[in-house]
Amino acid sequence: MSMSLILRQQKTLELVRERGYISIEELAQYFDVTPQTIRRDINQLADEGLLRRYHGGAAHDSSVENTEYTMRVGYMLEEKRRIAEAVAAAVPDHASLFINIGTTTESIAHALLNHTGLKIITNNLNVAKILSTKEDFEVLIASGRVRPDGGVIGQATADFFKQFKADYALIGISGIEEDGTLLDFDFQEVCVSQEILSSARQVFLAADSSKFGRNAMIRLGSLKQVDSIFTDQQPNEQYLKTIHDLGVNLVVAQ
Repeated sequence: MSMSLILRQQKTLELVRERGYISIEELAQYFDVTPQTIRRDINQLADEGLLRRYHGGAAHDSSVENTEYTMRVGYMLEEKRRIAEAVAAAVPDHASLFINIGTTTESIAHALLNHTGLKIITNNLNVAKILSTKEDFEVLIASGRVRPDGGVIGQATADFFKQFKADYALIGISGIEEDGTLLDFDFQEVCVSQEILSSARQVFLAADSSKFGRNAMIRLGSLKQVDSIFTDQQPNEQYLKTIHDLGVNLVVAQ
């Protein structure tokens, strides 16, 4: 193994840890090498379990903390947009909705702006801001502690959701295991999402393909609590089997 390769791979790891996610293009420009070279580096580092391959780039995978919000917003934008359109298409006008924290649910909020007469109950300040611009929407925001990413969490937040029964819960997630376990990072956020799951008539889970097999530390629940899962590409055989066995409707947003 040449010295330059070792140094480049070490620097790649540093950059990925620093930023959470970095694209192949950026790395190729940074090191002044071809995208193919970077792709080989990433494959090698991923095989050693040092980082994670993601569409068009690499990510630092920590099961303890989530990637920085600014990174998550820009990540898999096109996939999230497609998922959001599919979720919005499944939501009728004049419905009541729970919407939880996440960059995917923020995409869904944008996609819902063409609807009429929605009632939205959310613990996501960004979602509230997007949807409150519509005269015919009613938006309720939960109280609690506000995180830097605009998520509202805590016991007061969970109690707030307890008061309602909504037609649909539109939720995002940090990770899904092959047995259908839903995982997240923040214990206080999980408590709120669990309340949302149990207080909705139908649960729509929006999860881009990077969430399948992604590790997070806290168990939120199971796919069996979900009615439909919306993603951007067909998951592997094991996931398909789990989704089928648990009777969950799978929507792949092309």
